[in-house]
Amino acid sequence: MKTIIITGGAGFIGSHVVRLFVNKYPDYNIVNLDALTYAGNLNNLSDIANAPNYTFVKADITDFPSIVEVFNQYKPDGIIHLAAESHVDRSITDPFAFIRTNVMGTCNLLHAAKELWKADMEGKRFYHVSTDEVYGALEFDGTFFTENTKYDPHSPYSASKASSDHFVRAYHDTYGLPVVISNCSNNYGSHHFPEKLIPLAINNIKHNKPIPVYGKGENVRDWLFVNDHARAIDTIFHNGKSGSTYNIGGNNEWKNIDLITLLCSIMDRKLGRQEGESAKLITFVTDRAGHDLRYAIDSTKLQEELGWKPSLQFEEGLERTVDWYLNNEEWIDNITSGEYKKYYEEQYKNR
Repeated sequence: MKTIIITGGAGFIGSHVVRLFVNKYPDYNIVNLDALTYAGNLNNLSDIANAPNYTFVKADITDFPSIVEVFNQYKPDGIIHLAAESHVDRSITDPFAFIRTNVMGTCNLLHAAKELWKADMEGKRFYHVSTDEVYGALEFDGTFFTENTKYDPHSPYSASKASSDHFVRAYHDTYGLPVVISNCSNNYGSHHFPEKLIPLAINNIKHNKPIPVYGKGENVRDWLFVNDHARAIDTIFHNGKSGSTYNIGGNNEWKNIDLITLLCSIMDRKLGRQEGESAKLITFVTDRAGHDLRYAIDSTKLQEELGWKPSLQFEEGLERTVDWYLNNEEWIDNITSGEYKKYYEEQYKNR
């Protein structure tokens, strides 16, 4: 049986990738390696927790001896690396946490994989999941990020991810490590930690709290449904060309204020409120330092080379996302109260 280690598998995107691989590939052993920091939540995977081909391992990618121990125990044929600090605001407050996790953590994984596979790299794969933010910002000129766009990160978060991308390529060029990289646009969907824009807004609207919007809400993002992202990761992991980079985008550009206005309208309808009631909660706040104006992904390479494409447009995906949060109030209540951490803190306190 092929063994795949997925780092950060208890997080938002990671849990969707773990679930897809566990259900789609019963002949794979899927090892979910996660440090269970604030954004890691084992409740995200309660539906597959007892699957015979699933194993959870609590480990921190910044701890090199622990990573070596896990790799030697499970001897993975592939690594899908999603574990990362990812919130730009947190990176501005504490950039060193992002350097430790995103740069040193990635290097630990790369080096452990190189040492494990150095005798035979045939059939092995190290897949590094990155972000479109490494490319910097775009003007409103119809241009898009491609795989050849020059790196120009503007925040400690994007700088740390850009650095990790460079190390992945360096391990490929120097040591022959079989790697692939993908850079994705903003994700949305179920199980998203409610510090991010869409789940935060849904929760605040439900509780009649202000919806914070940076500046005038004119920043533009390309939104990718998380299930589509998981499908793309599956496709790239199995069929991507070694040493290659693939951009993954939803082809869904939205200004933040337009997105929030649409979300308010959906929530009014779902909650039986009068149209326009939730929009009164929109509150403009001081813009984020170094806030990039526009991101937009050109995923032509992925679509033409590997046959992937987004499955739905943003309006439909947003409706599904709202329905999930409204139908899973206990999940988001456990997050906002901190209850979600008590189970695994007790279970893993002596490990």
